[in-house]
Amino acid sequence: MSAENPVAPAWLNNGDQSWQLTAGSLVALQSLCGLVAIYAGLVKRKWVVNSMFMVFYAFAMVLIVWSILGYNVAFGEYMLPFAGIPKPILGMHTELKQSTLPSAELTQAFPLSTMVYFQFVFAAITLVLIAGSYLARMNFTAWMIFVPLYLLFSYCPGAYSIWGGGFLFKMGVLDYSGGYVIHLSSGTAAFTGAWWIGPRLKSDRETFQPNNIPLVMIGSGILWVGWNGFNGGVSEP
Repeated sequence: MSAENPVAPAWLNNGDQSWQLTAGSLVALQSLCGLVAIYAGLVKRKWVVNSMFMVFYAFAMVLIVWSILGYNVAFGEYMLPFAGIPKPILGMHTELKQSTLPSAELTQAFPLSTMVYFQFVFAAITLVLIAGSYLARMNFTAWMIFVPLYLLFSYCPGAYSIWGGGFLFKMGVLDYSGGYVIHLSSGTAAFTGAWWIGPRLKSDRETFQPNNIPLVMIGSGILWVGWNGFNGGVSEP
């Protein structure tokens, strides 16, 4: 029997691979272009740089934590009903293997590296959505601490429970486009965090005029188009 072709293994479906990478990149654009532009345009001029860097920091930090621990907590081997075993997902030989979800007993027709990237952009946009409620409200140092903690102790358990083969998955709960894992969790965190942090500065509450409406509209357009990645990508069987 001939050895498997490492460049084009039998399990690889070029269409699935291409679409997952395309869908993931559309979702990444929702964060790094769409929401960056929306947030920068909505806030007062003095908060523009702060708001943009909240998004960029969240995206970058999620990638680091996701690669070191987060992915396997969300999609790895069983440890608890709501969490997989935390470990890195960095080895080339591991990431070039066929993507599998061991706890859910599912496989995909593309490499694990594609799955890691695809799920990373959804984890990242969850934190970026939360940031919208904290603009001009949260200290940046506090945001730097919040992002990795929320990812590991809130997002990843939610993802494992529903998508990764955890207890809600086994109960038959379905979430095709992140309604629970992303939107409900980010909305709850945004509302709760804003309540605990408290109101914005008095000067900002008295006058908080958006500094650039066209920028908001451009970002909204990118966000709108990016939904093709959200709905089409997550619904991919």
